[in-house]
Amino acid sequence: MTTASSDQRTPKAGAAGAKKKAERAAGSAPASKAAQAAHVATAAATADAATAPLAARRPGRPTGSARGPEQRARLLDAALTLFARQGIVDTTLGAIAREAGFTPAMVHYYFKTRDQLLDVLIDERFLPLRAAIGGAFEANPDDPVAAITQLARGMVAVAVENPWFPPLWVREVISEGGLLRQRMHERFGHTHHKASLARIEQWQKEGRVNADLEPSLVFLTLLGLTILPLATSKMWRNDPVRRSLTPDDIARHAVALLVHGLAPHRETR
Repeated sequence: MTTASSDQRTPKAGAAGAKKKAERAAGSAPASKAAQAAHVATAAATADAATAPLAARRPGRPTGSARGPEQRARLLDAALTLFARQGIVDTTLGAIAREAGFTPAMVHYYFKTRDQLLDVLIDERFLPLRAAIGGAFEANPDDPVAAITQLARGMVAVAVENPWFPPLWVREVISEGGLLRQRMHERFGHTHHKASLARIEQWQKEGRVNADLEPSLVFLTLLGLTILPLATSKMWRNDPVRRSLTPDDIARHAVALLVHGLAPHRETR
């Protein structure tokens, strides 16, 4: 029968062997009992340390590269949920950690400050949605009805896919003192908004859009007809009249009111 190699010995056996070596080494140590005891204790401690498990990873750090993106995404989701529920100013990094089920150290590992977190949210969550919604006018430069229809349906689709979007937009973009609006204006200015206004004014000059419309209120009106009903949907879900409304109903109503007003729609031949 062959004996196990030194690499195959169990940690327990290795520790025992180390302690025996320490006891034998004590025989060659100084003659006093106190010195012998100290020598044995030191050797045993060294052996125990060699077989001890590795120190635990510091709290808050990602446990692996595969989980890193997932943890970061959970923190962003938690931040959006809290920002929509209670506002950006009243949400701390610690509250975001609790909402995500992580330690505060985990949040600080990815985001040192709330401003940094907000910038990441703008870049990774808001700008893609803005791009998806904002292309309606460019895609339909000669057809304002098609542009408004695409814009209204796009807003509703974005709101349905991202439930945090309507309440957060109402709280932080169209309300006074909204921190998200301030931050986005600081970074991007009003170029996109001005381009949309210029397009509406051009349609008016061409006779494609009602000249009595105020261009600066068109987008705000559309928000009121789409995002506001979705942001307040929890308030009227028990209303027997409105609880059966669907997102498609909201988009259809917004387009009909903006395009045709209250007058009955007449098909042209």
